[in-house]
Amino acid sequence: MFPLERLKFIPTPFYYYDTEVLNQTLQQLKKEADKYGFIVHYALKANANDKILNTIKQYGIGADCVSGNEVKKAIETGFKPEHIVFAGVGKNDDEINYALNNSIFCFNCESLQELEIINELAAAKNKIAHIALRINPNVNANTHKYITTGLEENKFGINLWELEAVTGALKIFKNLKLIGLHFHIGSQITDLGAFKSLCLRINEIQGWFENHKITIENVNVGGGLGVNYHEPDTYLVVDFASYFKLFNDFLELRPDQKVHFELGRAIVAQCGTLISKVLYIKKGVNTNFAILDAGMTELMRPALYQAYHKIENISKDSQQSAISNSQSAMYKYDVVGPICESSDCFGKAVTLPETQRGDIIALRTAGAYGEVMSSAYNLRNRVKAVYSDEL
Repeated sequence: MFPLERLKFIPTPFYYYDTEVLNQTLQQLKKEADKYGFIVHYALKANANDKILNTIKQYGIGADCVSGNEVKKAIETGFKPEHIVFAGVGKNDDEINYALNNSIFCFNCESLQELEIINELAAAKNKIAHIALRINPNVNANTHKYITTGLEENKFGINLWELEAVTGALKIFKNLKLIGLHFHIGSQITDLGAFKSLCLRINEIQGWFENHKITIENVNVGGGLGVNYHEPDTYLVVDFASYFKLFNDFLELRPDQKVHFELGRAIVAQCGTLISKVLYIKKGVNTNFAILDAGMTELMRPALYQAYHKIENISKDSQQSAISNSQSAMYKYDVVGPICESSDCFGKAVTLPETQRGDIIALRTAGAYGEVMSSAYNLRNRVKAVYSDEL
């Protein structure tokens, strides 16, 4: 999978993007979504790399943004404003004004006070802002607590008991137009049953709006579809067919309603790999350490919420493939980075072929929330990107 003879001459660390995998993913996504007329927006927070965005844009996919700079990046990259949605629990005035000036498709709004502010800013520009209400459905996504967003205890969304007050206020806010409902229950969801529960809850909530004679044109079900971090080669492309079919089967739509999705990780995770080099092998008391030149500054997820990434010594993979598992010598290493934090660890007791200084290490399934979360902590150089179709 990896062109080692070319990669080994590129200074590490860097992100390696397999553009063939990205295009294969996008083709399958569009094929399955188009069966039902579903509209997909790409969540820029997963990866805002320019080349990645330009590739995604070519498939006619919209943009889901959670900051003013993401809205700006989407527009600069060529996403049409009428295909951009702006979500986020804390939009500031400058961000709102920028989105209003560019006439984006929709603001996904999360509180009564936010509606007030957008109405005031839109009135000052003599504009009508299209808004969707992000409703907290109180559905458990069965994922990590840091990336669960659809429970009443989370900071996101409007709670069900607030709907009377919110819809009452919308009758007063003359510079807002309600065009949809928005839901998002979390990220890295691998149990499709959570999405079925979401559909059933949306059906109940739609009934509430219907009883109040409020017409809803768009239903945005968010994203959150997870990927397989443990077996990336076997599951390079997620099962979009089952995912979209579930929403088609269980979501009870009103006439002419459109369904929107906001997928990020499922689109870009498997196309990206963090490539690093072994600096030192250090013998410890209870373990051996493989110290890499990449750290939590390049890939934050393991330090932030103990996320798993498959770790491979690709320098030795070609050698090991000629040797049966029973004959090959395998060792356990704590794979760590150079950052002055004990949390700077990619994996403990990772089984690898005997690893040496200079070996090339691949941290797989890093295309989502990898490069985009990187930092210059410890005054590190910002990580760079390399693309398979440019080597």
